[in-house]
Amino acid sequence: MGFLARFLRRKAAMTPDLAAEIRRSFEEAAADEEHFPPAIDPRILHVRAVIEGVAPLDSGGRVLDAGCGKGRFAVHVKRAYPRASVVALDLATAMLRAAPAELGRVAGSMLELPFPSEAFDAAYATESLEHAVDIETAVAELCRVLKPGGRLVIIDKNARQWGRLKTPSWEKWFREEDLLELLRRWCRRACCRPISYWEDVAPDGLFLCWTAVK
Repeated sequence: MGFLARFLRRKAAMTPDLAAEIRRSFEEAAADEEHFPPAIDPRILHVRAVIEGVAPLDSGGRVLDAGCGKGRFAVHVKRAYPRASVVALDLATAMLRAAPAELGRVAGSMLELPFPSEAFDAAYATESLEHAVDIETAVAELCRVLKPGGRLVIIDKNARQWGRLKTPSWEKWFREEDLLELLRRWCRRACCRPISYWEDVAPDGLFLCWTAVK
């Protein structure tokens, strides 16, 4: 049995009860501004990686923030590409209420994105795929809504660093190869690199950044 098969076999099933638990957790977390702040410093490399990874959008286009939280990344994408339409999707309506009105705010699940196929020029997920539970389906959905040639950015935690942070029971971290093999099912190009928060600080292994082109 290959590595990906073993990874997918140990996934948890997204039951109705678990989906309700996750949604309730984030509805309540919206009030916690210390751990779920409404803004992020644009100098942080995660922000820059998203802005660069979804380019070019100078002349317009549509970009999806999947699992947007309060829209803190989406705001910077919109500022970088004012002609683009930035759609911010999240499971928790309390999170979406905190997102700026300039964004297209949509409530929904990464496991069943409420958009037609090939609806977006680019998409990204920053520390949100880890909460999707059924990772195979979530990645397939992100790729489905991309146009041919569309760009995808995923920033999430490295499974080799598991245990460094307290996590909810459903959360999953990823090895580089976990997502690369999934992405290559639907994308013609995919790669991964470690990423830090700050330009003058070397990556410590906690975060990885996957980029792909459909």
